Amino acid sequence: MNVRLTLIILFLSISSASFGQSAAYKTLLKGYYDKDFPIVYPYQNEIVEKALFLDTREKEEFEVSHLQGAKWVGYETFSLESLQDIPKDETIVVYCSIGARSQDIGKKLKSAGYKEVYNLYGGIFHWVNEDYPVYKNEEETDEVHAFSKIWGIWLEKGKKVY
Repeated sequence: MNVRLTLIILFLSISSASFGQSAAYKTLLKGYYDKDFPIVYPYQNEIVEKALFLDTREKEEFEVSHLQGAKWVGYETFSLESLQDIPKDETIVVYCSIGARSQDIGKKLKSAGYKEVYNLYGGIFHWVNEDYPVYKNEEETDEVHAFSKIWGIWLEKGKKVY
């Protein structure tokens, strides 16, 4: 992790007590998200209800919990070949912990010709913080892989697993 990113995270985590964690989280996300890559919010049912969710976290994160019906595609091991059966006009929502890794995978999908690809705003952390359910083995759970102690500060609800 580079020094600048570490300092930003430290500043935001310290200052979150003074101006609200949600404001700090929004500031953090602005630093990661490209303005020209489309995002979707959990409450946008017209997209969310018809989308195929692709989980771009690592397998151990996915196995703790994921969005219902999500397909695991990973990040470090991501391969376009794993998506051969998905039509290029399918509505796809990519997600990870906060949306940085998923945006990278989303860009790869767009470059490969997938037409309707969105990044889930705030990732699985925001999803859970907004009281949307996550699943493990097709059963609802409150556990969420928090990636690390540093990143886990952004997960306000659910049971953190490291």
